[in-house]
Amino acid sequence: MLTQIRSYERSVQLLLVNQFTLNLGFYMLMPYLAAHLSGTLGLAGWLVGLVLGVRNFSQQGMFLVGGTLADRLGYKPLIVAGCILRTVGFAMLGLGDSVVALLVASAATGFAGALFNPAVRAYLAADAGERRVEAFALFNVFYQAGILLGPLVGMLLTGLDFRITCLVSAAIFALLSVVQIRSLPARRADQTATAGAGAGDQESVVAQWRGILRNRAFLLFDTAMIGFYVLSFQVYLALPLEVRRLGGDGEFGTAAVALLFAASGLSTICGQTRVTAWCKARLEPGQALAWGLLSMGLAFVPLLAVTALPVPDEGTGRWLLAAVPPTLAALLLALGTMIAYPFEMDTIVRLSGDRLVATHYGLYNTICGVGITLGNLLTGAALDAAREAGMSALPWLALLALGVACAGSLYALHRTGRLAHPAPDPEPAAA
Repeated sequence: MLTQIRSYERSVQLLLVNQFTLNLGFYMLMPYLAAHLSGTLGLAGWLVGLVLGVRNFSQQGMFLVGGTLADRLGYKPLIVAGCILRTVGFAMLGLGDSVVALLVASAATGFAGALFNPAVRAYLAADAGERRVEAFALFNVFYQAGILLGPLVGMLLTGLDFRITCLVSAAIFALLSVVQIRSLPARRADQTATAGAGAGDQESVVAQWRGILRNRAFLLFDTAMIGFYVLSFQVYLALPLEVRRLGGDGEFGTAAVALLFAASGLSTICGQTRVTAWCKARLEPGQALAWGLLSMGLAFVPLLAVTALPVPDEGTGRWLLAAVPPTLAALLLALGTMIAYPFEMDTIVRLSGDRLVATHYGLYNTICGVGITLGNLLTGAALDAAREAGMSALPWLALLALGVACAGSLYALHRTGRLAHPAPDPEPAAA
């Protein structure tokens, strides 16, 4: 892996390290924010939900704006601006105690993500060139490493004081801002984004968005990939709830949930580059995407199978039932993600025709973000309905069906050639 990393340009290497640091700073704080708001600050439950919801909305809802700005102003300014804004937001979360200050801080941290996420991916795709599939595989390794290490560091700091966690996280983003200002080469988006279509700044934003919305293959791909994110998010939703349901909220339940996250993160860190190399040698991108989604759907088969077994009242049997099937599901979800993710990122670039890449990433993230919200609401409703009706198989059947349906949709797009060719140039805007 180190040899592969060294083979890329310095800008790609820096973006990989940046992504690890971004996730380290973010995940050392966010898992403990709700407890700080409700416990230390004593906010009502609805206010806690509002603060967290504002962060999510300001990020998911503004991805398209962030991507458009990156294509117009360049990738580096948006990456730096996002890091600076998150520095301010996390510092405010630690120092502020009024509802207004917390809402402003939450909105700032969310909008920061909308600024740098599309820009980072577009920058990486541009500088990796023909090797962008392998680059995004490495990107996912660094991404998962940050997710894995962040909560552990945050747990140690939050044990002292949550405000210390916020300030350390803010300091990480401040340091990252300085490093990128000094070391990240400037990358003008118009070097790649507007090839063959005229300068991006000569076309109105509305005309650009209309052109992307006319790209039917891109929108169909976006819709099919919603299932990818809904299924992968179950590591944080359905699987921990299942562990808690059977294993309880005590030390065993906590350890079993930690095992889920460790299995998912470590398997990706250790296996991503090998899985990508194997898939690239044997599968076309559309086939890899379909197999990835199918694997993620099949991840819920172990949970579905054990619903036919009697649940022991206590003891080792109950502990095994609470820990083993969800961990197997987490491993299969990680495998599906490893298969699909690099080809997913590459497909977005191809469907954009190497034009307005960051804007395409922004719209893609917005569509998938809306899908995640709806998918999680439906998953939660299925879990509640299953518990009330005594039909424990219901949520796992629904998630299995979602994976199979999305895999079938992606394979159909592949067979019809819609994932193989760049989008045609949009029609010129009316004068």
